[in-house]
Amino acid sequence: MFKEILDNVKKNKPLVHNITNYVTVNDVANVILACGASPIMADDEKEVEEITTICNGLNINIGTLNSRTISSMKKAGNRANQLAHPVVLDPVGVGASQLRTNTAFDLIKHIQLSVIRGNISEIKVLAFNEGSVHGVDANVEDAVTEKNLDKCITFVKNYAKQVQAVVAVTGAIDLVSDGQKCYVIKNGTKEMSSITGTGCQLSGLITAFISANQDHILEATAAAVCTMGLAGQIAKENMLAHEGNATYRNRIIDAIYHIDGDILEKGAKYEIR
Repeated sequence: MFKEILDNVKKNKPLVHNITNYVTVNDVANVILACGASPIMADDEKEVEEITTICNGLNINIGTLNSRTISSMKKAGNRANQLAHPVVLDPVGVGASQLRTNTAFDLIKHIQLSVIRGNISEIKVLAFNEGSVHGVDANVEDAVTEKNLDKCITFVKNYAKQVQAVVAVTGAIDLVSDGQKCYVIKNGTKEMSSITGTGCQLSGLITAFISANQDHILEATAAAVCTMGLAGQIAKENMLAHEGNATYRNRIIDAIYHIDGDILEKGAKYEIR
């Protein structure tokens, strides 16, 4: 099914509205283009409703949150809900400050989200309203491992039921659940953590995938997660000895550009629990 999902993205070329952070905005745009979709970046509250109206999906990222964009996020999210457009929330760094934490909870309360994507520490903050993150990275002690996998799957399923959205927890092992089923995904490489913004890029990618496959939100989210991880693997294989993380970032985007449905179907590493 992943082949069909990616083929739909390339065929339908969904337009994705991104209210994202200024650290990774260019990479997010390029990843969306690389998969066959189209990005638009707009965060002024005077135009976000209009921009959301002409788009197929909305990606909200709180990575460089400021008071000006909070209103924009709410307005765009409400408009997307009115139009039945999918909405993705990336709660970057939730738990690091009260502003981020309160904003994330407010967005979850007032916007019907299709997908929430974050690292395990961020999702735990949202689920339990406690804990913290190490900057915008997951705490080491929270990592999903083979040893705690069953427990983490149960946690993600329960939170997905609670928020009535697909929840994607990304890390060394990725978990994607709608509350009933959970994709356990093992694509990717440890080197992906050396790049700022792979998570932000993935949230843009997920928005593109679900915008083109609105009847299969869970499967489209899992397909996007597999695509990103597979791109990381391909990029690593193509690295030369003298190259570092800046080149690796570009090679990931190049890999996404060249991944088609057949490559994804063959390279995706997952099981359903």
